[in-house]
Amino acid sequence: MTDPAALKEEGNTLFKAGDMQGAICCYTKAIKLSDSQAESAVLYRNRSACYLKLEDYSKAETDASKALDTDPGDVKARFRRAQAFQKLGRLDQAFLDAQRCAQLEPKNKAFQDLLRQLGAQIQQKSAQLNSTDARVQQMFSLLLDASAKDSDRQKAAQNLVVLSRDEAGAEQIFRNDGVKLIQKLLQSKLEDVILSALRTLVGLCTGHQSRTMAIVNELGMEQLCAVMGSGAPTVSLAACHLLQVMFEALTEGMKKEIRGKDEAILPEPSKELRSMLHHLLEMLPASNVSGPGRDSAINLLVKQVPRKSLKNPDNSLTLWVTDQGLKKILQVAGTVPELSEGPPLTDNTHMSCSVLLSKLYDDLKSDKERENFNKLCEEYVHRSGLDAKLRAIQTVSVLLQGPSDVGNRTLEMSGMMDAVISLCASEDVTHQQVAVEALIHAAGKAKRASFITANGVALLKDLYKKSENDRIRVRALVGLCKLGSAGGTDFSMKQFAEGSTLKLAKQCRKWLCNESLPPTSRRWSVEGLAYLTFDADVKEDLVEDKNALLAMFDLAKSEDKTVLFAVGSTLVNCTNSYDVEKPDPQMVELAKYAKQHVPEEHPKDARSYVEKRLLKLLEAGVVSALVCMVKQESPALTEACKECIGRVFLALVERQEDRGTVVAQGGGKALIPLASDNTDVGKIKAAQALAKITITSNPEIAFPGERIYEVVRPLVSLLSLECTLLQNFEALMALTNLAGISERLRQKIIKEKAVPKVEGYMFEEHELVRASATECMCNLVLSTEVQKLFLATGNDRLKLIVLYSGEEDERLRKAAAGTLAMLTAEQPELCSRIPGTTTHWLEIVQALLLSEMSDLRHRGVVIVHNMMQADRSLAETLMESEALEILSVMAKGGEGTSDPVSKIAQNCLDKAVAYGIIKSRQEKDTNKGTEP
Repeated sequence: MTDPAALKEEGNTLFKAGDMQGAICCYTKAIKLSDSQAESAVLYRNRSACYLKLEDYSKAETDASKALDTDPGDVKARFRRAQAFQKLGRLDQAFLDAQRCAQLEPKNKAFQDLLRQLGAQIQQKSAQLNSTDARVQQMFSLLLDASAKDSDRQKAAQNLVVLSRDEAGAEQIFRNDGVKLIQKLLQSKLEDVILSALRTLVGLCTGHQSRTMAIVNELGMEQLCAVMGSGAPTVSLAACHLLQVMFEALTEGMKKEIRGKDEAILPEPSKELRSMLHHLLEMLPASNVSGPGRDSAINLLVKQVPRKSLKNPDNSLTLWVTDQGLKKILQVAGTVPELSEGPPLTDNTHMSCSVLLSKLYDDLKSDKERENFNKLCEEYVHRSGLDAKLRAIQTVSVLLQGPSDVGNRTLEMSGMMDAVISLCASEDVTHQQVAVEALIHAAGKAKRASFITANGVALLKDLYKKSENDRIRVRALVGLCKLGSAGGTDFSMKQFAEGSTLKLAKQCRKWLCNESLPPTSRRWSVEGLAYLTFDADVKEDLVEDKNALLAMFDLAKSEDKTVLFAVGSTLVNCTNSYDVEKPDPQMVELAKYAKQHVPEEHPKDARSYVEKRLLKLLEAGVVSALVCMVKQESPALTEACKECIGRVFLALVERQEDRGTVVAQGGGKALIPLASDNTDVGKIKAAQALAKITITSNPEIAFPGERIYEVVRPLVSLLSLECTLLQNFEALMALTNLAGISERLRQKIIKEKAVPKVEGYMFEEHELVRASATECMCNLVLSTEVQKLFLATGNDRLKLIVLYSGEEDERLRKAAAGTLAMLTAEQPELCSRIPGTTTHWLEIVQALLLSEMSDLRHRGVVIVHNMMQADRSLAETLMESEALEILSVMAKGGEGTSDPVSKIAQNCLDKAVAYGIIKSRQEKDTNKGTEP
C-alpha cells in the first residue's frame, strides 16, 4: 500500500483489534510516505498510543513530542505524553502536560484524574526525598564519628546499603559527597564495613551510567582492583560483583540514545571501559594480587571482552586485549605453583585461563587475526632453560584445554613433544606432574592420540606402577583411562584387554574415596571416570558404589571448580543423556556387506538399565550436587558444562514419579538459568526438563513467587521448527497449565509472542500436538487481548474453532468446544458470526448436545445458552431445529445428565419462552382448558 490515508485506516483497524505491532507497522509506513506535516502529526500521535499499550514509554513520549512539535494544541498527543512521562518517572514534566490538558478541556474527567494522581505522587516523592536526606546525613555522621562503637558504625554501613538500593536514596548519597566517604570506608580494617561500602557502590551504579562514570573517575580503578586483589575471598567477590555492575551500566548506556536515568547527555564511556580492562590485565601477573582476586579478574575479562553475539561485527575489544594482554594471560597460564617464581594461583586459575583464551580465540573473525594469536602464543612458548621449558609445557596444557587448535600447533613445535616425554621420566615430582598433565590433555586431540597410544601407554603404565608419589600415579591412571576410552560408547571398539577398563575404574573410585589425598588429586580420578564411563560395565559399577558417588558429589560442591566438567561428563555417561543417532538399518546392512565398521551398543545401555542407574543417582543425592554446580560463579562453569547439567536434569525428570524429588531438592530453580545461558542444545534440554516439570507438578509450588514468570520464555522457545514434535507438544502442555493460573501469567505468555506460535501448531498434522495447541488456546482466550484477535475481521480463527468442535478426535473436540464456550460467553458479538463460519454449524452444536461425553454435552449446552442470550434470531434458528427436543430432554435430567447441564438447558428453554418463540407448559395447559 502506498496511500498514507489507507495505511492510517488500516492501522486504526489493527489498533482496535488489539494488534499493536501491526498498527505500528502501518503508521510507520504512512509516516514515511506522508508529505503533510499535519497528517504526520496525527500518525505520530496514533503510534504513541500503540507504544503506550506495549509499555514502551520512551518511544511513546518521543512520538507524542513529535506530534506536539507540529501542533502544540493537540490535546490527545499532550495527554499521551503526560502518561508516558508519568510511567518514566518524570513527574514534573507529566504534571505540566496534564495541567495544560485540563486547561484546554476543563470538563474532561480523565485529565482531572491524571492531574490528581500526579499531584499525590509528586507530594509523596518530595516527602520521601526529605526523609531520605535526613537518614543519609545520620548514617554519614555515625560513620565519620571515630568515637562511635564499631557495632553502631557497622549498622550504619548496612543501612547505607539498604538506602542505596532505592533510587531516591542512591541519588541522595551521591549528591551528599557519599563517594568520598565510601572511599574512606574502603580503607577500613573491618571486613564488614568494606563489604557494606562495596555493596553501597553497587546500589549507586546499578543501571545508572552517569553515576558509574563519575564513581570510576573519582575512586580510580587502582583502588577498586586493589580491593579485589586483597586476600579476603568475600571482599574479592563483592568487588568483582561491583565491577561487573559497573561494566553493565557503561555498556548498556552506550546502547541507549540518551544515557543515564537523569537523561544527561554524556560522552562515550569507551575510555573508562578500556581503562577498567587495562587494570584487570595488569592484575593478572602481579605478585601482590591474591589467587581469588586473580580469578575474579579473569572471570570479568571472560564476561566483558568477547562479543555476546557473533552477529555483531565489532570484535575490537578482543583484538585490543589480544595485543595488550595475551602475554600476561599466558604468563599466568604458564605458572607452575610448585616453583618459587610466579604469582599466587588457586586450583581454578589454570581452568579459568583456558576458558578466557578459548573465548578470545573464538571471537576472532579472520585467518589473519587467528594467525597473529598463534604467533604470540608460539613466541611465548619458545623459551630455553629447564624452568622456562616447564612453564612452556604448562602453557601448552592450558591451551590444549582451551583453544585446542592453538594448543596442537604449539605442541607440534620442534622438541616440544620430546620434552614432554623426557620430563615424564624425570625424578622430580613437579616435572613429572606437569609433563603427565600435558600428555593427558594432548591424548584427547585426534592428531596426537595415535602417537601417544603407540609411545605413551608404556610410559604411563611405568609411571603408574613404579612411581611412589600418589599425585603422579593418579595422573598416569587418568592418561590410561583416556586412551582406554578412545572407542567412546562403541562396545566393539576396545583399546585395552577385556576387564582392563573395569580395573582402571576400580582404582579411580579408590582414589576418589581416599580423603587423605588432596582435592586436586581426587579431582583427577573423576577425570578418569569421565572417560571410562563410556563403558556400560563401568557405569553399573559406579552407581552401585554409593561412597564413590557421595565423594564425587562432595567434590562437585567444593571450592575446586575445575572438577565441574568431569562430574558433568561422568553423569551424562551414566544417565545415557548424550545424543545417539540410530543408524538406518539398510545402511548398517550395506556397511556389513562392505566389511565396514558398525558401532555396537553395550547390552547394559538398554533403557531398563539406564532407569535403574537414574534411581541410584537420585537416592545418592545427585540433584543437590547439580544445583550446587549451577550456582558456581566461575569461568569453569562453561557452556559445555552447563549443557551436560541440562542433559542430566532432562534424564532425571523423564519418569513422572521422579519429578517431585527433583523439584523438592531445588532442581526447578536450577533449570531456569540453564535454559537461558547455555549452548543452543543445552537451552533446549533445560527448557524441555522445565516443560516436563510444569506438566505434572503444580507450577506455583515448583516455581514459587516471581520465578514462575521466568519459566515462560524457555517454554515458548520450544515452539520452534528446530525442536522435535515431542518438545513442541510438551511445551504446549506446560503453557496450557500456566495459562490457566492467572491473567498476569497469560499476559507474560502473550508478551513473549507465543499466541501466533500456538495458532500455528493448531494446524499441525500430528493429532496430539494439534489438540494440545487448541487446549492452550482454550486457556489463553480468558485474556481480553486474545479474544480481540477472534473479534478482528478478515480472519478464520472462529471458523477453525467451530470446525474443530465437530472433529472425531475427542481431545481436540473438547478443547475447541471449551474455547468456543469461553469466547461466546465473553464476547457475545461472536455468537452472531458462528452461522457464517460453516453451513454445518448447527449439526456441530447438536452433535455436542448429543455426545456420550458429559464434558462435551456441558460445553455444548453453554454454547447454545450464550448464543440464545446474544441474539433472538439465533435463538429462533436453534428452537426450529432438533436442539429444542434435545434441550427439553436434557432439562428433565435424563440418564447421564448432570445437574448443572439440566439447569443450563432449562435456562435455554426459559429464554426461548421469554422471547415468545415457544410456549411454556403452563401456557399450553391453559390453552387446552379454553378449547371448546
